[in-house]
Amino acid sequence: TGAAADRRQAVRPWRFLAGLLRARRRPLVLALAWSLVEAAPALLAGLLVATAVDRGFLAGRPGVGMAWLGLLGATMVVRSVATRLMFPHLAAVVEPMRDELVRAVAGATVRRAADGGQAPDAAALNRLTGQVETMRKLVSTMLRTSRELGMSVIAALVGLLVLSPVAAAVAAGPLVLTLAAFARLMPALTARQRALVLAEERLTAQATPIVAGLRDVAACGARVQAADTLRALVSAQAAAARALAWAGTGRRVAVLLGAHAPLVGLLLLSRPLIESGRLSAGEVVGAVTYLFTGLEPALRTILDTLGGWGVGLAATTRRIAETIAAPGPDEAAPEEAGTPVAAGPAGHELRAERLTFAYAARATPVVRDLDLTIGEGGHLAVVGPSGVGKSTLALLMTGLLRPTGGRVRLGGRPLASIPGASVRSRIALVPQEAYVFAGTVRENLAYLWPLGQSPDDERLRASVAAVGAGPLVERLGGIGGEIDEPSALSAGERQLVALARVHASPADVLILDEAGCHLDPAAELRAESALAARPGTLVVIAHRISSAARARQVLLMDGTTVLTGTHRELIDRSPLYADLVGRWHGGPGRPVAGQAPAASAPDSSPDSSADSSTARKWSTGPMQATADPPEIRPA
Repeated sequence: TGAAADRRQAVRPWRFLAGLLRARRRPLVLALAWSLVEAAPALLAGLLVATAVDRGFLAGRPGVGMAWLGLLGATMVVRSVATRLMFPHLAAVVEPMRDELVRAVAGATVRRAADGGQAPDAAALNRLTGQVETMRKLVSTMLRTSRELGMSVIAALVGLLVLSPVAAAVAAGPLVLTLAAFARLMPALTARQRALVLAEERLTAQATPIVAGLRDVAACGARVQAADTLRALVSAQAAAARALAWAGTGRRVAVLLGAHAPLVGLLLLSRPLIESGRLSAGEVVGAVTYLFTGLEPALRTILDTLGGWGVGLAATTRRIAETIAAPGPDEAAPEEAGTPVAAGPAGHELRAERLTFAYAARATPVVRDLDLTIGEGGHLAVVGPSGVGKSTLALLMTGLLRPTGGRVRLGGRPLASIPGASVRSRIALVPQEAYVFAGTVRENLAYLWPLGQSPDDERLRASVAAVGAGPLVERLGGIGGEIDEPSALSAGERQLVALARVHASPADVLILDEAGCHLDPAAELRAESALAARPGTLVVIAHRISSAARARQVLLMDGTTVLTGTHRELIDRSPLYADLVGRWHGGPGRPVAGQAPAASAPDSSPDSSADSSTARKWSTGPMQATADPPEIRPA
């Protein structure tokens, strides 16, 4: 949007960088202090050389001249010691800054994906591995180079002015012109460098999925389209690099003039100045020393550094600052028309209203016009053949996917209008592949609690015992034990950790997407029973029909129709469901009429009365539910 673009334009990279450095003021000041000591040779070189020439060698006293030069050599030794003592302080500035940038970029990327419901940012990896490391190197180089050379230039100019104001005036003219020309080139150089950074990001973001899906590209006969896309991306990146190189030509000319013009001017004017008595021979030699050994190499390197590394640092810093900055109102997730942003839902009833989702504009919807209400405290199982959209429905109910039609409400409010942090604290999803990270068991179990809040150890231990993860946690060393290698845990052990985590979480709605598929039936029964007994709503995407038998209500999906009811009702009314039950028990087709399946749990639903007149209404047609949709409420 225009407002978002204006906000990005307002990002000032040098102010952002100054903020990072300000947090490390003490080591920066210490590094600067040693830099002042380092500048001693640059400040004294011309004065000592001029004194050695005028008072020593030209006065017929070579010993005195050598003594003054020996003093100059001593300042070089002092400079070496100061450089050695300065580097630890410079490292204390740069390395923590890199760590802070990594945390900030990673955190901003996750927040944008979670709060905005956006797809993962494919260019984030480029920022984490490329841009942050580039910024670390450039800041290190800029601090090391500009600190040393800046001090050298200042010291050389001060020394030249003290030695001879006339020589300083001769050198100042070309120097001022050079710096003015260079200042005019900097905006163009920065803009070209930024264009190159963005081109590299686009190349990374769009080429990565193509390269990762080469087998699919070949299978779909899309080689030409993929090749054209990659060719265009590479060409754009190469064009940006060439444009930056051409812009750098003016920088090189400015560096050449700034570095050599003052020295050439002084040499051309030295004879008339000596003959007129304005300069002595020693002062000319001292001035040349300042220009040749101090000002000229330092100025050349500084202009080269600012024009190359400095421009790269400005562009990279600006890009990182843009991505770290919290999204404003225009960048946040789009809200439903006319719906104000809510502070949080009232209650946790979960309702789908004509919910529709398709993965592409012309694709057949995976979920179509689904109306569904899960009351507070409900226990719903979602069953059906693979690929009918069960996991997609789970993602829609958590807000991780945005519907292409209809809406989901939580506590009566549209899910899209509730702040992401509030949604994450009220709804917890446990996917099939459980996430366990390196750290303590306590940190893994408390992972779903908001920042600044943490459950006590008794609650964590109770959750561990409830889902049957006690032996595992005991083997890991208890709540305070370390998980050094999450990959060393089996898939079932990782699922136990995730189930204990969600049991201990403050979430009101738990959605399990085949979260116990790696557990044996007895372990899955124990974990699901514990989660069902916990206050709140439980939705289970079932991979075993036993999960449906334990639920109060069941939603059956077959890709075109939906059917809701209790486990026993669906056995009688749905051949597909009866077939699923029969396969679970190893028999073909429907169970014998009137015989309850061996694994089915006692049905506690009040709707399972023997009186058929009290049976609930059914939705047996397409997902375009009738005006009176099935309502699933707690028993």
